[in-house]
Amino acid sequence: MASANNNALLDVVDLKKHFQIQKGFLGKNKSVLKAVDGINFYIKKGETLGLVGESGCGKSTAARTIIRLYDPTAGQVLFDGQDMGKVPQHQLTPYRKQVQMIFQDPYACLNARMTVRDIISEPLDIHQIGTKAERREKVHDLLNRVGLRSDHANRYPHEFSGGQRQRIGIARAIAINPKLIICDEPISALDVSIQAQIVNMLEDLQQELGLTYLFIAHDLSMVKHISNRMGVMYLGKLVELGQSNEIYRQPAHPYTKALLSAIPIPNPREAHKKKSIMMEGEIPSPLDLPTGCRFRTRCQYAFQRCRESEPEMKEIYPGHFSACFLTES
Repeated sequence: MASANNNALLDVVDLKKHFQIQKGFLGKNKSVLKAVDGINFYIKKGETLGLVGESGCGKSTAARTIIRLYDPTAGQVLFDGQDMGKVPQHQLTPYRKQVQMIFQDPYACLNARMTVRDIISEPLDIHQIGTKAERREKVHDLLNRVGLRSDHANRYPHEFSGGQRQRIGIARAIAINPKLIICDEPISALDVSIQAQIVNMLEDLQQELGLTYLFIAHDLSMVKHISNRMGVMYLGKLVELGQSNEIYRQPAHPYTKALLSAIPIPNPREAHKKKSIMMEGEIPSPLDLPTGCRFRTRCQYAFQRCRESEPEMKEIYPGHFSACFLTES
């Protein structure tokens, strides 16, 4: 499912990230945790790909592997055609200049001992961009761009609200003009009243700066709003991938249908008519994966074939992929 499209800025091919877990007396027994287990997707220049799924499905691990905070176990991370998964850590500086990350916790990712000016100018210092005066002016411009004031540059992170701290994190991420920004659940720690403001600002910045986003979130309605295409993950695998509007209108995989049915409807009369799909049981441990289809233990449609073999991602409509035996023609 990797893209041969020349417009693909990022092409993830059969990416895997496994962790060795030591168990038992003195850690002699070892198990393998398959956090990301062979995912394929691409992101074209200027678009947003949303990545959704329950906690523990591997979304954030995939993001950290793509940006090389983790080294991949297998597979390729092609950025502008170059496999960044094989580049040694000490040679990743040019890549890190092109790919930045916005983290989930806007407080934990900011150094409490640094002023906002130092936080935002740090990537400019690392990559030696501009003079000291130019960096100072750049910080003021970035603060204004994300809805803060120039005088905020002299303050410390604890003096700001959660939404303001996330704006500081966004200013830092765009400081060195990256091509791709990985948004790792950037709104989940914020008040609902602030979430829409942050998402709208990200959309405005995308238009102004020509950015490309990988947007990870739990909120499917927000992902639909911001993303062009959407991927659904379950236990380290992508189970559905396609245009966001089409997946919302015609979901194919039982897991996607269950997630969409859980989205609340503000109209009480309409909500009363809506039928929710209940998933039975808990998510299996990634250390003890079910045989066959990983979703079968919670799927009401599971049958014998689901226990015996694992479905592959197949194109069911143009550009719409699903990994389910029920959707095979």
